[in-house]
Amino acid sequence: MNLNINAIKDMTYDAIVIGSGVSGGWAAKELTEKGLRVLMLERGRSLEHVTGYEEAMKAPWEAQPIARLGELAPKYPQAPQESTLPKSAPSYWMPGMDTSYRQDKPFRWLRPGIVGGKSIMWGRQSYRFSDIDFEANAREGIGVDWPIRYKDIAPWYLYVEKIAGVSGEKLGLPQLPDSEFLPPMDMYLVEKEVRKRIEKAFPGRIMTIGRTANLSEAQKVHLDNGRTACQYRNQCIRGCPYGGYFSTQSTTLPPAMRTGRLTLRPDSVVTEIIYDAQKQRASGVRVVDSVTLENRDYFAKVIFVCASAMASTALLMNSVSDRFPNGMGNDSGQLGHNLMDHHFRLGASGQWKGGQDRYYFGRRANGIYIPRYRNIGADKRDYLRGFGYQGGGGRQGWQRHVAELSFGTSLKEELTKPGLWTMGLIGFGEQLPDYRNRLYLDKTKLDKWGMPTVAFDSEFRENEKKMRVDMQNDAQEMLEAAGLINVKAYDQGSAPGMAVHEMGTARMGRDPKTSVLNGHNQIHAVKNVFVTDGASMTSSACVNPSLTYMALSARAADFAVQELKARRL
Repeated sequence: MNLNINAIKDMTYDAIVIGSGVSGGWAAKELTEKGLRVLMLERGRSLEHVTGYEEAMKAPWEAQPIARLGELAPKYPQAPQESTLPKSAPSYWMPGMDTSYRQDKPFRWLRPGIVGGKSIMWGRQSYRFSDIDFEANAREGIGVDWPIRYKDIAPWYLYVEKIAGVSGEKLGLPQLPDSEFLPPMDMYLVEKEVRKRIEKAFPGRIMTIGRTANLSEAQKVHLDNGRTACQYRNQCIRGCPYGGYFSTQSTTLPPAMRTGRLTLRPDSVVTEIIYDAQKQRASGVRVVDSVTLENRDYFAKVIFVCASAMASTALLMNSVSDRFPNGMGNDSGQLGHNLMDHHFRLGASGQWKGGQDRYYFGRRANGIYIPRYRNIGADKRDYLRGFGYQGGGGRQGWQRHVAELSFGTSLKEELTKPGLWTMGLIGFGEQLPDYRNRLYLDKTKLDKWGMPTVAFDSEFRENEKKMRVDMQNDAQEMLEAAGLINVKAYDQGSAPGMAVHEMGTARMGRDPKTSVLNGHNQIHAVKNVFVTDGASMTSSACVNPSLTYMALSARAADFAVQELKARRL
């Protein structure tokens, strides 16, 4: 009996964090620094900072080249044929046979298989939601109202931005709140010219350098964490041994580890959150070791679910009990519904004949951004919400001559000369929350860890389709007004999941009858379980969402510790 008690003690912590990505890293950092003993469970393999990024320092001719994922179809069967990734990147993603899922309609679900999750491979674009975003559902009668407003999260945006390090330019726009940025990265000549001409031709349309979690300047808080400034190598997707951009490994794990209160356990697939009906609380989690397939339970007073939007919701849906026969916290019937992503893969590109005596320095790991301007102020369209543009400029290189028929000395000389400046804009549009867009579990087909197959039934609907007309036409119109030549618009099609900005399915709300979480990211009916990743989002805005996950996670962790101290959890 004593042995049993001791065994349970060894498996018991103050808090458990499920997932080690953007959200999980922040949860672990904040909880440990506030005095809690934390167990972080990650289903992926260990990935050590600096030494684990095997291809980060290889020269282009040494590193494995870009490959179409179609070539890797036997190993990654769920990846669409038109997608590409560096061949080094698949080692960071779980093989398709281990992450199979079902698509009732086209959907892409790429899942990392490493400690740090997508924080290693993310695009680092870091933008705040505004009250225009937080109030949109209530104003338009779409979905449910967010239970928070900008003022509630603004201090937490600032807190995480300073530690993560976000560079950018203040604009004073209500739809894109400013921060205390690190110095903005410099625009290329063609980008500066296009910016001036767009802003002159279209008042209210602003082009700025992207707000990115790359350190344009390393400050004391970053240096103390072992990080240094961005080296302008543009190899971020391979992992950065300099800590030049935000990742779990570079930014949130080190301070959590320094407390001595964090236990990190990779290769741990959480299959269920255990519910204690008597206490009306979660008591722990059930875990399968992904290597040995050994089962074990861990216990804690607080559980943070940060496994990524789709995986977190699947876990809640698989956590059934007499109290929650349809999934933990699913009293509202909303769990799994209101799936959102951003729609993109359309815009325009062109060439500029000017600036032939100018070039650029380094390999900037960032592009430009045009904030939303549709349905802002007096602008009214036949669709709701809006979109922004990412993109950038540069000079054509030797690749433009690959198909040329010339040869010999003249060709070699021509290859040493840079070509015309080019400029492209890619639209990213908001998707409305819609109950019909969902994920659910197919319990007739289990994976090797005993988890049901996740099935997706989601699509972009009429509002998104109407928006895409403007997204393409406006991009072409702006580049032509900026004086570019050979401007070509395109629409390559977009399906949910392709932007890898999955959101919703366990939304926050004011009413337990219509939402899963409250304004502190707590499950309404299970107060010691917090969901702080993309699953919690009530609407998607049109900006990259990771910064909001960071702020929500830090805010929820602070609240959880206060509630523990007050003995309310």
